[in-house]
Amino acid sequence: MGEAANDTVRLLWERPVRPTRGPKPALSLERIAAAGVEVADAEGLGAVSMQKVAGLLDFTKMSLYRYVPGKAELVALMVESAVGEPPAAPDAPDWREQLTTWARHLAAAFARHPWLLDATLGPRVPGPNELAWLERVVAALDGHGLTGAERMDAAVLLSGHVRSIAEQTRATGPDGSPEAELLAALGTVVHRHADRYPAVAAAMADPDGRDQALDFGLARILDGLAALISRRTTCEQQA
Repeated sequence: MGEAANDTVRLLWERPVRPTRGPKPALSLERIAAAGVEVADAEGLGAVSMQKVAGLLDFTKMSLYRYVPGKAELVALMVESAVGEPPAAPDAPDWREQLTTWARHLAAAFARHPWLLDATLGPRVPGPNELAWLERVVAALDGHGLTGAERMDAAVLLSGHVRSIAEQTRATGPDGSPEAELLAALGTVVHRHADRYPAVAAAMADPDGRDQALDFGLARILDGLAALISRRTTCEQQA
Protein backbone atom coordinates (compact mmCIF):
# COMPACT_ATOMS: atom_id res chain seq x y z
CA MET A 1 0.00 0.00 0.00
CA GLY A 2 1.46 3.37 -1.05
CA GLU A 3 1.90 6.42 1.14
CA ALA A 4 -1.16 8.13 -0.38
CA ALA A 5 -3.31 5.08 0.39
CA ASN A 6 -1.96 5.03 3.95
CA ASP A 7 -2.96 8.68 4.35
CA THR A 8 -6.44 7.90 3.05
CA VAL A 9 -6.84 4.99 5.46
CA ARG A 10 -5.75 7.18 8.33
CA LEU A 11 -8.19 9.95 7.46
CA LEU A 12 -11.18 7.69 6.76
CA TRP A 13 -10.71 5.02 9.41
CA GLU A 14 -8.60 6.59 12.13
CA ARG A 15 -10.26 9.95 12.63
CA PRO A 16 -8.24 12.04 15.10
CA VAL A 17 -9.79 12.35 18.56
CA ARG A 18 -10.55 15.94 19.47
CA PRO A 19 -8.71 17.05 22.60
CA THR A 20 -10.82 17.56 25.71
CA ARG A 21 -8.51 20.31 26.94
CA GLY A 22 -6.86 23.25 25.30
CA PRO A 23 -8.00 25.14 22.20
CA LYS A 24 -10.16 23.29 19.73
CA PRO A 25 -8.78 22.73 16.24
CA ALA A 26 -9.70 25.57 13.92
CA LEU A 27 -11.01 23.12 11.31
CA SER A 28 -12.48 19.63 11.23
CA LEU A 29 -12.43 16.96 8.57
CA GLU A 30 -16.21 17.19 8.41
CA ARG A 31 -16.14 20.91 7.60
CA ILE A 32 -13.42 20.40 5.02
CA ALA A 33 -15.34 17.57 3.35
CA ALA A 34 -18.55 19.60 3.35
CA ALA A 35 -16.79 22.51 1.66
CA GLY A 36 -15.35 20.19 -0.99
CA VAL A 37 -18.80 18.72 -1.62
CA GLU A 38 -20.22 22.23 -1.99
CA VAL A 39 -17.65 23.07 -4.65
CA ALA A 40 -18.14 19.78 -6.51
CA ASP A 41 -21.94 20.06 -6.45
CA ALA A 42 -21.78 23.55 -7.91
CA GLU A 43 -18.91 23.24 -10.39
CA GLY A 44 -18.00 19.57 -10.78
CA LEU A 45 -15.17 17.45 -9.43
CA GLY A 46 -12.60 19.08 -11.69
CA ALA A 47 -13.16 22.41 -9.98
CA VAL A 48 -12.20 21.06 -6.56
CA SER A 49 -8.79 22.18 -5.35
CA MET A 50 -7.12 22.67 -2.02
CA GLN A 51 -6.96 26.40 -2.77
CA LYS A 52 -10.67 26.73 -3.56
CA VAL A 53 -11.80 24.67 -0.57
CA ALA A 54 -9.50 26.62 1.76
CA GLY A 55 -10.87 29.90 0.41
CA LEU A 56 -14.44 28.75 0.96
CA LEU A 57 -13.55 28.06 4.59
CA ASP A 58 -11.71 31.41 4.95
CA PHE A 59 -8.40 29.66 5.56
CA THR A 60 -5.16 29.52 3.64
CA LYS A 61 -4.24 26.54 1.50
CA MET A 62 -1.22 25.84 3.71
CA SER A 63 -3.40 25.66 6.82
CA LEU A 64 -5.62 23.11 5.05
CA TYR A 65 -2.61 20.84 4.54
CA ARG A 66 -2.37 20.47 8.32
CA TYR A 67 -5.55 18.39 8.11
CA VAL A 68 -5.54 16.84 4.63
CA PRO A 69 -2.33 15.84 2.78
CA GLY A 70 -3.64 16.53 -0.72
CA LYS A 71 -6.50 16.50 -3.20
CA ALA A 72 -6.75 12.69 -3.42
CA GLU A 73 -7.39 12.46 0.31
CA LEU A 74 -9.77 15.42 0.12
CA VAL A 75 -11.85 13.67 -2.54
CA ALA A 76 -11.92 10.50 -0.42
CA LEU A 77 -13.35 12.52 2.47
CA MET A 78 -15.87 14.13 0.12
CA VAL A 79 -17.07 10.76 -1.15
CA GLU A 80 -17.52 9.49 2.39
CA SER A 81 -19.51 12.59 3.30
CA ALA A 82 -21.65 12.72 0.15
CA VAL A 83 -22.57 9.04 -0.06
CA GLY A 84 -23.66 9.00 3.59
CA GLU A 85 -24.99 5.94 5.34
CA PRO A 86 -26.99 3.31 3.42
CA PRO A 87 -30.69 2.79 4.09
CA ALA A 88 -31.25 0.94 7.34
CA ALA A 89 -32.04 -2.76 7.19
CA PRO A 90 -35.71 -3.45 8.04
CA ASP A 91 -36.71 -5.39 11.15
CA ALA A 92 -38.38 -8.09 9.04
CA PRO A 93 -35.95 -8.25 6.12
CA ASP A 94 -37.00 -9.35 2.66
CA TRP A 95 -33.90 -9.50 0.49
CA ARG A 96 -35.66 -8.30 -2.64
CA GLU A 97 -37.26 -5.32 -0.91
CA GLN A 98 -33.96 -4.46 0.74
CA LEU A 99 -32.05 -4.45 -2.53
CA THR A 100 -34.74 -2.42 -4.29
CA THR A 101 -34.58 0.22 -1.57
CA TRP A 102 -30.77 0.12 -1.67
CA ALA A 103 -30.62 0.68 -5.42
CA ARG A 104 -33.07 3.57 -5.34
CA HIS A 105 -31.19 5.26 -2.51
CA LEU A 106 -27.93 4.86 -4.42
CA ALA A 107 -29.54 6.36 -7.52
CA ALA A 108 -30.72 9.29 -5.41
CA ALA A 109 -27.18 9.83 -4.08
CA PHE A 110 -25.80 9.98 -7.63
CA ALA A 111 -28.58 12.39 -8.61
CA ARG A 112 -27.71 14.70 -5.69
CA HIS A 113 -23.98 14.50 -6.35
CA PRO A 114 -23.28 13.55 -10.01
CA TRP A 115 -19.52 13.98 -9.46
CA LEU A 116 -19.60 10.82 -7.32
CA LEU A 117 -19.64 8.88 -10.60
CA ASP A 118 -16.16 10.20 -11.37
CA ALA A 119 -14.85 10.10 -7.79
CA THR A 120 -15.69 6.42 -7.28
CA LEU A 121 -13.97 4.99 -10.36
CA GLY A 122 -11.05 2.57 -10.10
CA PRO A 123 -9.42 0.81 -7.15
CA ARG A 124 -9.26 2.93 -4.00
CA VAL A 125 -9.73 2.79 -0.25
CA PRO A 126 -13.43 3.00 0.72
CA GLY A 127 -14.58 4.72 3.88
CA PRO A 128 -16.87 3.31 6.60
CA ASN A 129 -20.03 4.67 4.96
CA GLU A 130 -19.17 3.36 1.52
CA LEU A 131 -18.25 -0.06 2.87
CA ALA A 132 -21.54 -0.11 4.79
CA TRP A 133 -23.36 0.13 1.44
CA LEU A 134 -21.61 -3.05 0.31
CA GLU A 135 -22.38 -4.68 3.65
CA ARG A 136 -26.12 -4.07 3.16
CA VAL A 137 -26.24 -6.03 -0.09
CA VAL A 138 -24.06 -8.91 1.07
CA ALA A 139 -25.97 -9.18 4.36
CA ALA A 140 -29.37 -9.06 2.60
CA LEU A 141 -28.41 -12.07 0.47
CA ASP A 142 -26.84 -14.04 3.31
CA GLY A 143 -28.55 -17.32 4.13
CA HIS A 144 -30.13 -17.78 0.70
CA GLY A 145 -27.78 -20.36 -0.75
CA LEU A 146 -25.43 -17.98 -2.54
CA THR A 147 -21.68 -18.16 -2.14
CA GLY A 148 -19.73 -15.24 -0.77
CA ALA A 149 -18.37 -14.48 -4.23
CA GLU A 150 -21.89 -14.51 -5.68
CA ARG A 151 -23.15 -12.10 -3.04
CA MET A 152 -20.25 -9.75 -3.78
CA ASP A 153 -20.88 -10.08 -7.53
CA ALA A 154 -24.54 -9.24 -6.95
CA ALA A 155 -23.48 -5.99 -5.30
CA VAL A 156 -21.25 -5.16 -8.26
CA LEU A 157 -24.07 -5.97 -10.70
CA LEU A 158 -26.58 -3.80 -8.86
CA SER A 159 -24.24 -0.84 -8.46
CA GLY A 160 -23.19 -1.14 -12.11
CA HIS A 161 -26.80 -0.90 -13.26
CA VAL A 162 -27.48 2.12 -11.06
CA ARG A 163 -24.28 3.80 -12.24
CA SER A 164 -25.18 3.20 -15.89
CA ILE A 165 -28.56 4.89 -15.53
CA ALA A 166 -27.00 7.72 -13.48
CA GLU A 167 -24.42 8.30 -16.22
CA GLN A 168 -27.15 8.58 -18.84
CA THR A 169 -29.17 10.92 -16.64
CA ARG A 170 -26.12 13.13 -16.04
CA ALA A 171 -25.59 13.40 -19.79
CA THR A 172 -29.13 14.69 -20.31
CA GLY A 173 -29.21 16.98 -17.28
CA PRO A 174 -31.32 16.75 -14.10
CA ASP A 175 -34.52 17.69 -15.94
CA GLY A 176 -33.92 15.47 -18.94
CA SER A 177 -34.88 11.92 -19.71
CA PRO A 178 -32.24 9.56 -21.14
CA GLU A 179 -34.89 7.56 -22.96
CA ALA A 180 -36.59 10.67 -24.34
CA GLU A 181 -33.23 11.97 -25.57
CA LEU A 182 -32.51 8.65 -27.26
CA LEU A 183 -35.93 8.54 -28.90
CA ALA A 184 -35.51 12.11 -30.12
CA ALA A 185 -32.12 11.30 -31.62
CA LEU A 186 -33.33 8.11 -33.30
CA GLY A 187 -36.87 9.14 -34.14
CA THR A 188 -36.37 10.76 -37.54
CA VAL A 189 -33.90 8.16 -38.80
CA VAL A 190 -35.96 5.20 -37.67
CA HIS A 191 -39.16 6.70 -39.06
CA ARG A 192 -37.56 7.15 -42.48
CA HIS A 193 -36.11 3.64 -42.48
CA ALA A 194 -38.86 1.74 -40.68
CA ASP A 195 -38.91 -0.92 -43.38
CA ARG A 196 -35.29 -1.74 -42.60
CA TYR A 197 -35.67 -1.66 -38.79
CA PRO A 198 -39.31 -2.71 -38.24
CA ALA A 199 -38.77 -4.11 -34.74
CA VAL A 200 -37.12 -0.92 -33.49
CA ALA A 201 -39.79 1.23 -35.14
CA ALA A 202 -42.58 -0.78 -33.53
CA ALA A 203 -40.92 -0.65 -30.11
CA MET A 204 -40.43 3.11 -30.32
CA ALA A 205 -44.06 3.58 -31.30
CA ASP A 206 -45.21 1.86 -28.10
CA PRO A 207 -45.30 4.47 -25.27
CA ASP A 208 -46.05 1.96 -22.50
CA GLY A 209 -43.43 1.77 -19.73
CA ARG A 210 -41.08 4.50 -20.91
CA ASP A 211 -38.59 6.17 -18.56
CA GLN A 212 -38.54 3.07 -16.37
CA ALA A 213 -35.03 1.89 -17.20
CA LEU A 214 -33.81 1.93 -13.60
CA ASP A 215 -36.73 -0.06 -12.20
CA PHE A 216 -36.98 -2.38 -15.22
CA GLY A 217 -33.31 -3.34 -15.08
CA LEU A 218 -33.38 -3.65 -11.30
CA ALA A 219 -36.39 -5.96 -11.43
CA ARG A 220 -34.72 -8.19 -14.04
CA ILE A 221 -31.53 -8.44 -11.97
CA LEU A 222 -33.55 -9.37 -8.90
CA ASP A 223 -35.56 -11.89 -10.95
CA GLY A 224 -32.30 -13.54 -11.92
CA LEU A 225 -31.11 -13.65 -8.30
CA ALA A 226 -34.50 -15.04 -7.25
CA ALA A 227 -34.22 -17.82 -9.84
CA LEU A 228 -30.72 -18.69 -8.63
CA ILE A 229 -31.81 -18.67 -4.99
CA SER A 230 -34.81 -20.87 -5.82
CA ARG A 231 -32.58 -23.32 -7.68
CA ARG A 232 -30.12 -23.49 -4.81
CA THR A 233 -32.91 -23.96 -2.28
CA THR A 234 -34.41 -26.81 -4.33
CA CYS A 235 -31.02 -28.53 -4.58
CA GLU A 236 -30.50 -28.25 -0.82
CA GLN A 237 -33.94 -29.74 -0.15
CA GLN A 238 -33.27 -32.65 -2.48
CA ALA A 239 -29.81 -33.35 -1.05
